[in-house]
Amino acid sequence: MTDAGIGRIITSDACVAEGAAWLAAHDDRFAQALKRTGALPLRLRGDGFAAVLDAIVSQQVSVAASAAIWARLKAAGLTGPRKIMSATDEDLRACGMSRQKIRYARELAASGIRYPALRSQPTEDVIQTLIEVPGIGRWTAEIYAMFSLGHADVFAPGDLALQESVRVLFDLDARPTENALRQMSEDWSPWRSVAARLLWAYYHVAKDRKGIR
Repeated sequence: MTDAGIGRIITSDACVAEGAAWLAAHDDRFAQALKRTGALPLRLRGDGFAAVLDAIVSQQVSVAASAAIWARLKAAGLTGPRKIMSATDEDLRACGMSRQKIRYARELAASGIRYPALRSQPTEDVIQTLIEVPGIGRWTAEIYAMFSLGHADVFAPGDLALQESVRVLFDLDARPTENALRQMSEDWSPWRSVAARLLWAYYHVAKDRKGIR
């Protein structure tokens, strides 16, 4: 579907397949990558406070560690803003949260972000709203727009796996910088989020590594 002011919204596997076909026709390197990866995952997830909190929990820890922490938070009922604000630091530390992430979680809970309103905002407005909260960087905000809101034309050029995947697929001498990759990704509009899915999938295939979230 298309939303005025936002562009295409990815809602199904068919949307991802459409974007992948466009990319493959647009650049033969993407076509070759798609042959190796096969169909790309939808990867949509819920939006709202819990989705952003989960992203904060996931920062700078392994997939297994973040999943364990999130499971403890859910079991303790600590995934909503009011619960975070009323919980003690000891409650949150018992779930595996670091001191810094406890501060970030409380900042998020106190931010007053109206998550339903983000659904109708352009990508850059969503990003600017989220990065005003301490602990939320541009990468986290871009991932939220991509997977929680389904924006089809957003990229995350600061992601190291995307940088490495582009280095391999495009046969570059070194990983592109964040700014360089941001410029490269403009050529993949209006399906930049599908390009990200393809590059992440290609990273798995090319590097035979697991654990990218």
